[in-house]
Amino acid sequence: MTFKIKHQEEYSRKELLLRTFLGSIYLILPHTFLLTFVSLWSSVLNFLAFWAILFTGEYPESWFDYQVKTLKWSARFSASVSNLIDGYPSFGLDGDHESIEFNIEYPTDISRGSVLVRALFGYIYILFPHMFCLYFRFIATGVLSLLAWWSVLFTGSYPESWFNFNVGTLRWNYKVSTYMSYITQDYPAFSGLE
Repeated sequence: MTFKIKHQEEYSRKELLLRTFLGSIYLILPHTFLLTFVSLWSSVLNFLAFWAILFTGEYPESWFDYQVKTLKWSARFSASVSNLIDGYPSFGLDGDHESIEFNIEYPTDISRGSVLVRALFGYIYILFPHMFCLYFRFIATGVLSLLAWWSVLFTGSYPESWFNFNVGTLRWNYKVSTYMSYITQDYPAFSGLE
């Protein structure tokens, strides 16, 4: 999985204030509403993909494409809400943003046993340890996001080390999600690094 967000040299103070005070109306509400329905269908496909992989050893390619496009939309939305990018995130599964790179290669060799183990025991060996670590990481990300908000407001810049840490938190979260939904075969590292 590749997930990168390009750090901007300068961030818009106007957009920052607009997202802060009116973002719930023009950004969060419409994207959350539509992503809810898209994500419901994604959950259905995830359930069906489990059975398809179990019986055929393959993830149906059109379902895989849908899942990746859903994740890309979610990444654009999350990056915008987190003030990591300027500009309005595009709607839809075919939307894009020039500052975000999100790619997942189609898995050609899927272990049926691995999928079965993830379905039965994934909460124990994946979600609990990763979510425990991510819980503290999200707290640190929240603090850095708040500090970065003030930095952008007064200087127009988002400190790059804070930016990289916050992007790493999103990346780690997406790695866990893609592994648990059978989209990738690589166990997620306990890190937000590439």
